[in-house]
Order: sequence, then structure tokens, then C-alpha cells
Amino acid sequence: MHVGIVDDQALFLHGIRRVIDSQPDMSVQWLAANGAEALEQREARPVDLILMDVQMPVLDGIAATAEVARRFPATKVVILTTFDDEDYVVNALSAGASGFLLKDAQPEVLLDAIRTVAAGDAVISPRATKRILARFSQRPSPAEHHDTPPLSDGDRVALDELTAREREVLVAIGRGWSNAEIAERMFISMPTVKTHVGRILSKTQSRDRVHAALFAYRTGLVSRADLLAP
Repeated sequence: MHVGIVDDQALFLHGIRRVIDSQPDMSVQWLAANGAEALEQREARPVDLILMDVQMPVLDGIAATAEVARRFPATKVVILTTFDDEDYVVNALSAGASGFLLKDAQPEVLLDAIRTVAAGDAVISPRATKRILARFSQRPSPAEHHDTPPLSDGDRVALDELTAREREVLVAIGRGWSNAEIAERMFISMPTVKTHVGRILSKTQSRDRVHAALFAYRTGLVSRADLLAP
């Protein structure tokens, strides 16, 4: 797995590089000190995943993540930051990030997160997750609010393209069910679940399950209670 690292702190850059290069299945291809450098590096040397800081000069991590998602959709982004403010998390996910970790995470947690995101899932640090859930718990979802503005044209088209079964699977994703749980509770095979999930991601233009869950929340398919369910 080829990885790029973006951070304006040289000591952190090289420390993370040593951790990643110690793994037989990972290799750091390049380092960058800001988002603009990262885009230039990604253009010249493709990678599977980028570890991205948030606060950097020239081009910050959120803006750079949005550009990576737009220009290089096959490359996943994991945000690494010292800040666990919910606005950072929401903005990062909205920009296209597939993971959000704090820089004080243990090396094994970081490595597990890289592998998880590379496999198509998403990872958010527990502290950040608690903040997001607390934020969502203070406001109604579109499904619970009668004065919600109409869906965007893009969301409406995507929602209409989903079959009845795909909507059921999307609701399950929004509730945090794993593929195995979906297969067991809906009495379908794992290959069928994976096919449904793949089609849902494609039709909703979601990079991974987290973004699909955000789509489900935004369109009212899942509620605040679903997000907060254990």
C-alpha cells in the first residue's frame, strides 16, 4: 500500500514515516509540508492513501482533501490532527475524508485505521465520534423536522435511483450495521450485501460507508435515534 503524508511539522512527518515504513505491506512514497505540495506530489506519484494534517500554510487540510476527492477519487484521505472539534470532523468528512484520527493515537491504532480505510471502510476517533453524536443529538434530522428545506437535485436523483432493497441496506448502513449483520438480519448472502453496498456507494456518489450514512441522514432515511443507537 502506497502512502503519502502531509504535515507542516517535520518531526511529526518523519516519525510517522518510520512507523508506516516498518510495516511489510505499507510504503511511504512522499512527504509534503502543505496541501498544495500534497496535490503536486499526488499528481506526480499516485498513492492509495494520504495522511493529512488540518492546519497548514498555503492550503489547509480540509481544502486539500476536497481537491483530492475531486481530482483523485481513488485515493483515500485520513485526517490526522491535534484538534477534536466536531466542526473539523464534519468538515473533513464533508470534504471527502474517510478517516479522522487524533495525533496522540497509538501507532497500532493508526496502522489499523490505514488498513481499515484502504479496505473501503471509514474510521473516526472515539473522542471525535462522541462529539459528533452529541452535536447531532441536539438537533432533529430531516426525518424528524417538518420545516426542512427540500432535498438538493443531486440528492433527490440519487435517492430515486435506489431500489427498495438498496434503501433498506442504506438504512442499515446508517444504523451502523456491518455487512455480516445486514446479511443475517435481512436473510441475504454476504456477496449480495457487498453488491448492494457497492451500488449504493456508486449511486449516492459516496466514497465509503460513512459518507453513505451521512447521505442517509441528510435525506431523512435515518433519524437522530438511529445515529445514537449503540
